[in-house]
Amino acid sequence: MAVAFVLSPTPAPSVPADAVGPVENLVLPVEDIIGEIESMDGTESETKQGRQVTVALTSDVLFALNKWQLTAKARQRLRQVAEKVDAEGAGGVVKIEGHTDDQGSDAYNVALSRRRAQAVQQVMRGLLTGPGVTLQAGGYGESRPKLPNIVDGKPVEKNRAKNRRVEIVFTAKQ
Repeated sequence: MAVAFVLSPTPAPSVPADAVGPVENLVLPVEDIIGEIESMDGTESETKQGRQVTVALTSDVLFALNKWQLTAKARQRLRQVAEKVDAEGAGGVVKIEGHTDDQGSDAYNVALSRRRAQAVQQVMRGLLTGPGVTLQAGGYGESRPKLPNIVDGKPVEKNRAKNRRVEIVFTAKQ
């Protein structure tokens, strides 16, 4: 009997003759999908949104704590980023944006992030070989965190480390 019940066709539901209703359009937001590629050690990531490419390097790989002088190791990493910008970039403005975590005062963090962005700008100026590239450096302090510095009322050092970063933003070729 159960087999007969499962195999028997289900009749289509009947619609009353006087059933009338408005047809409404469904409008749903469409959000960009932004993929992120991160290095195995977590010190570098790359995101693409349309033609905009952002390469983020954590400050821990570029600078000593609370410093804005680049380390020797940082220059090698920046050389690799410059090669990427030269190979994939469409020219135009390349933005270099410094960011910090939430430790310290706002004024200190803005100044530190600006100095770090300027240090990267100075080195990148000597490394980029593509024509028509203009570099712009800016510091944003802790105002644009990549991840929350505090979760459930507790500081998250792993997130803070990712927030201490310099981003190189450029437009990719078509």
